[in-house]
Amino acid sequence: MIARRFLIGAMLAWTFATATAFAVEPDEMLDDPVLEERAREISAGLRCLVCQNQSIDDSNAQLAKDLRVLVRERLVEGDSDEQVLDYVVSRYGDFVLLKPPMKPSTYLLWFGPILIVALGILALIAIFRQRGAAMIAVESLAPAALSDDEKNRLAALLDETDTIDKTGGSA
Repeated sequence: MIARRFLIGAMLAWTFATATAFAVEPDEMLDDPVLEERAREISAGLRCLVCQNQSIDDSNAQLAKDLRVLVRERLVEGDSDEQVLDYVVSRYGDFVLLKPPMKPSTYLLWFGPILIVALGILALIAIFRQRGAAMIAVESLAPAALSDDEKNRLAALLDETDTIDKTGGSA
């Protein structure tokens, strides 16, 4: 039973590990291994605009394929890696980069998650403070313990009520 689970797990791991290797199709690859390596390095840094959490090198989406072909065409034309990236960014914006540059227009991309977490923590603190204040308010509304005089009066009232119930009359 354990061996079967291990085998299934290993097969799933192999499937996921090799799934991205099949994204780049043989007809896209360049004959020059140096240019192909440069294309792979550039593609690994470009975001698939359809999948958004994968590089174009890892994605099977048609747009990712088109971008891979575009990168290779630009390299064949003699563009440097920087020129290829500039060309793609000029068409699709900084969002196409998996690691966008730090500049005012991308501050939200860089600091947005931190800001959201900080606001969430502040909201939790505010909720717990309100809950704590509400608990204190409820505790202050609780009746105080009876004094000895109040206890004696209550006992007298209860005795009087018992007497009335036994005689069946009213006071």
